[in-house]
Amino acid sequence: MQRRTFSKLLAGLPWLGLACRSLAGPVSSMKEIEDMQKNWKTLLADNAEVAAGPTPPLTFPAAEWKKKLSPAAFNVLREEGTEYAGSSPLNNEKRPGVFACAGCNLPLFTSAMKYDSGTGWPSFFTTIPGVFGTTTDHKLIYARTEYHCARCGGHHGHIFNDGPQPTGQRYCNNGVALRFIPKTAKP
Repeated sequence: MQRRTFSKLLAGLPWLGLACRSLAGPVSSMKEIEDMQKNWKTLLADNAEVAAGPTPPLTFPAAEWKKKLSPAAFNVLREEGTEYAGSSPLNNEKRPGVFACAGCNLPLFTSAMKYDSGTGWPSFFTTIPGVFGTTTDHKLIYARTEYHCARCGGHHGHIFNDGPQPTGQRYCNNGVALRFIPKTAKP
Protein backbone atom coordinates (compact mmCIF):
# COMPACT_ATOMS: atom_id res chain seq x y z
CA MET A 1 0.00 0.00 0.00
CA GLN A 2 1.41 3.41 -0.92
CA ARG A 3 2.14 5.85 1.92
CA ARG A 4 -0.36 8.44 0.62
CA THR A 5 -3.17 5.87 0.42
CA PHE A 6 -2.30 4.60 3.89
CA SER A 7 -2.37 8.18 5.26
CA LYS A 8 -5.81 8.75 3.72
CA LEU A 9 -7.07 5.55 5.27
CA LEU A 10 -5.71 6.53 8.68
CA ALA A 11 -7.37 9.96 8.44
CA GLY A 12 -10.74 8.30 8.32
CA LEU A 13 -10.40 5.96 11.25
CA PRO A 14 -12.58 7.29 14.05
CA TRP A 15 -10.45 5.97 16.91
CA LEU A 16 -7.59 8.30 16.06
CA GLY A 17 -9.36 11.37 17.43
CA LEU A 18 -10.01 10.05 20.92
CA ALA A 19 -7.27 12.04 22.68
CA CYS A 20 -8.74 15.51 22.28
CA ARG A 21 -8.22 18.80 24.05
CA SER A 22 -8.99 22.33 22.93
CA LEU A 23 -5.97 24.62 22.84
CA ALA A 24 -8.01 27.16 24.80
CA GLY A 25 -9.02 24.55 27.40
CA PRO A 26 -12.04 22.29 27.53
CA VAL A 27 -15.34 23.69 26.31
CA SER A 28 -18.23 22.42 28.37
CA SER A 29 -21.42 23.78 26.82
CA MET A 30 -23.07 24.60 23.53
CA LYS A 31 -23.52 28.16 24.88
CA GLU A 32 -19.72 28.49 24.98
CA ILE A 33 -19.55 27.19 21.39
CA GLU A 34 -22.19 29.70 20.26
CA ASP A 35 -20.31 32.55 21.96
CA MET A 36 -17.06 31.39 20.34
CA GLN A 37 -18.74 31.37 16.91
CA LYS A 38 -20.43 34.73 17.42
CA ASN A 39 -17.29 36.47 18.73
CA TRP A 40 -14.72 34.98 16.36
CA LYS A 41 -13.53 38.42 15.21
CA THR A 42 -11.96 39.04 18.63
CA LEU A 43 -9.15 36.73 17.47
CA LEU A 44 -8.72 38.49 14.11
CA ALA A 45 -5.70 40.79 13.87
CA ASP A 46 -6.36 44.48 13.37
CA ASN A 47 -6.27 45.38 9.67
CA ALA A 48 -6.16 41.70 8.63
CA GLU A 49 -7.06 41.29 4.98
CA VAL A 50 -9.74 38.59 4.82
CA ALA A 51 -12.80 37.92 2.69
CA ALA A 52 -15.91 39.61 4.10
CA GLY A 53 -18.08 36.52 3.65
CA PRO A 54 -18.81 33.50 1.52
CA THR A 55 -20.54 35.53 -1.17
CA PRO A 56 -19.97 36.23 -3.95
CA PRO A 57 -18.66 32.77 -4.78
CA LEU A 58 -15.36 32.66 -6.64
CA THR A 59 -15.07 30.68 -9.83
CA PHE A 60 -11.81 30.52 -11.72
CA PRO A 61 -10.63 28.09 -14.39
CA ALA A 62 -8.07 25.51 -13.25
CA ALA A 63 -5.24 27.43 -14.97
CA GLU A 64 -6.02 30.53 -12.88
CA TRP A 65 -6.11 28.49 -9.63
CA LYS A 66 -2.73 26.99 -10.57
CA LYS A 67 -1.29 30.51 -10.80
CA LYS A 68 -2.77 31.53 -7.43
CA LEU A 69 -1.91 28.40 -5.39
CA SER A 70 1.17 26.37 -4.60
CA PRO A 71 1.18 22.91 -6.22
CA ALA A 72 0.39 21.29 -2.84
CA ALA A 73 -2.49 23.71 -2.12
CA PHE A 74 -3.84 23.20 -5.66
CA ASN A 75 -3.78 19.41 -5.17
CA VAL A 76 -5.77 19.62 -1.93
CA LEU A 77 -8.13 22.54 -2.64
CA ARG A 78 -8.93 21.90 -6.30
CA GLU A 79 -8.25 18.14 -6.74
CA GLU A 80 -9.42 16.92 -3.30
CA GLY A 81 -5.97 15.60 -2.40
CA THR A 82 -4.66 14.94 1.11
CA GLU A 83 -1.36 16.09 2.57
CA TYR A 84 0.78 13.67 4.57
CA ALA A 85 -0.09 13.39 8.26
CA GLY A 86 2.26 15.47 10.39
CA SER A 87 3.53 17.53 7.44
CA SER A 88 1.79 20.82 8.25
CA PRO A 89 3.36 23.34 10.65
CA LEU A 90 -0.21 24.48 11.40
CA ASN A 91 -0.82 21.22 13.24
CA ASN A 92 1.38 22.62 16.04
CA GLU A 93 0.18 26.25 15.78
CA LYS A 94 -0.84 27.45 19.24
CA ARG A 95 -0.90 31.25 18.98
CA PRO A 96 -4.21 33.14 19.16
CA GLY A 97 -5.56 33.94 15.72
CA VAL A 98 -7.76 32.97 12.79
CA PHE A 99 -7.39 30.22 10.19
CA ALA A 100 -8.55 31.33 6.72
CA CYS A 101 -8.96 29.48 3.43
CA ALA A 102 -5.68 29.44 1.49
CA GLY A 103 -7.68 29.70 -1.74
CA CYS A 104 -9.82 32.77 -1.07
CA ASN A 105 -8.94 34.10 2.41
CA LEU A 106 -12.38 33.40 3.94
CA PRO A 107 -12.07 33.06 7.75
CA LEU A 108 -12.99 29.47 8.69
CA PHE A 109 -11.82 28.71 12.25
CA THR A 110 -10.23 30.42 15.24
CA SER A 111 -7.44 29.15 17.46
CA ALA A 112 -10.04 28.70 20.23
CA MET A 113 -11.79 26.11 18.02
CA LYS A 114 -8.60 24.08 17.46
CA TYR A 115 -7.57 21.03 19.46
CA ASP A 116 -4.93 18.31 19.34
CA SER A 117 -6.65 15.25 17.89
CA GLY A 118 -3.48 13.18 17.67
CA THR A 119 -4.13 12.51 13.96
CA GLY A 120 -1.34 14.62 12.45
CA TRP A 121 -3.73 17.11 10.80
CA PRO A 122 -5.01 20.43 12.19
CA SER A 123 -8.34 19.61 13.87
CA PHE A 124 -11.22 21.79 15.01
CA PHE A 125 -14.40 21.00 16.98
CA THR A 126 -16.51 23.75 15.39
CA THR A 127 -16.30 26.42 12.67
CA ILE A 128 -17.18 30.02 12.03
CA PRO A 129 -20.85 29.75 10.97
CA GLY A 130 -21.78 29.54 7.29
CA VAL A 131 -18.30 29.01 5.86
CA PHE A 132 -18.55 25.41 4.66
CA GLY A 133 -20.68 23.26 2.42
CA THR A 134 -20.64 19.48 2.66
CA THR A 135 -20.87 16.49 0.33
CA THR A 136 -20.67 12.74 0.84
CA ASP A 137 -17.35 11.23 -0.18
CA HIS A 138 -17.26 7.53 -1.18
CA LYS A 139 -13.55 7.35 -2.08
CA LEU A 140 -12.68 5.00 0.78
CA ILE A 141 -14.43 1.88 2.03
CA TYR A 142 -17.16 3.85 3.82
CA ALA A 143 -18.99 7.12 3.26
CA ARG A 144 -17.42 10.24 4.80
CA THR A 145 -18.61 13.83 5.04
CA GLU A 146 -16.33 16.10 3.02
CA TYR A 147 -16.39 19.84 3.68
CA HIS A 148 -15.44 22.59 1.28
CA CYS A 149 -15.16 26.38 1.40
CA ALA A 150 -18.46 28.13 0.75
CA ARG A 151 -16.70 30.93 -1.14
CA CYS A 152 -14.23 29.17 -3.47
CA GLY A 153 -15.40 25.56 -3.26
CA GLY A 154 -11.95 24.40 -2.15
CA HIS A 155 -11.73 20.98 -0.46
CA HIS A 156 -10.49 21.24 3.15
CA GLY A 157 -11.02 17.83 4.69
CA HIS A 158 -13.58 15.58 6.34
CA ILE A 159 -15.84 15.76 9.39
CA PHE A 160 -15.78 12.87 11.87
CA ASN A 161 -17.94 12.21 14.93
CA ASP A 162 -15.06 11.49 17.30
CA GLY A 163 -14.25 15.01 18.47
CA PRO A 164 -14.48 16.50 21.96
CA GLN A 165 -17.77 17.30 23.61
CA PRO A 166 -20.02 19.17 23.46
CA THR A 167 -19.99 19.07 19.62
CA GLY A 168 -18.46 15.60 19.27
CA GLN A 169 -17.13 16.70 15.86
CA ARG A 170 -13.65 16.70 14.38
CA TYR A 171 -13.06 18.88 11.34
CA CYS A 172 -9.90 17.18 10.08
CA ASN A 173 -8.31 19.86 7.89
CA ASN A 174 -5.39 19.79 5.48
CA GLY A 175 -2.96 22.42 6.75
CA VAL A 176 -1.93 23.40 3.22
CA ALA A 177 -5.56 24.48 2.62
CA LEU A 178 -5.30 27.01 5.46
CA ARG A 179 -3.60 30.33 6.06
CA PHE A 180 -2.99 31.31 9.70
CA ILE A 181 -3.41 34.95 10.68
CA PRO A 182 -1.97 35.54 14.16
CA LYS A 183 -3.88 37.94 16.42
CA THR A 184 -0.72 39.98 16.95
CA ALA A 185 2.16 40.32 14.56
CA LYS A 186 5.64 39.43 15.75
CA PRO A 187 7.70 42.51 16.73
